[in-house]
Amino acid sequence: MEKELNENKKLTAKEFFSLGEVGGYFFRKKDAGRPININIRMMHGINKISIIVFLAAIIYFLVRHFL
Repeated sequence: MEKELNENKKLTAKEFFSLGEVGGYFFRKKDAGRPININIRMMHGINKISIIVFLAAIIYFLVRHFL
């Protein structure tokens, strides 16, 4: 039943372009309950770099397409 409700719901433009997950990934507070491990820190650092490179590539292609 819940699956049917999710399929019928339309996504608004505000929801489509919201950067809540990405923004929360970059600008969240440090949680004292999370374990600090060099592997996890490296993984998050690489993820942040890949998100930035992806967004830069999207901007580059949009600018190149419209100019």
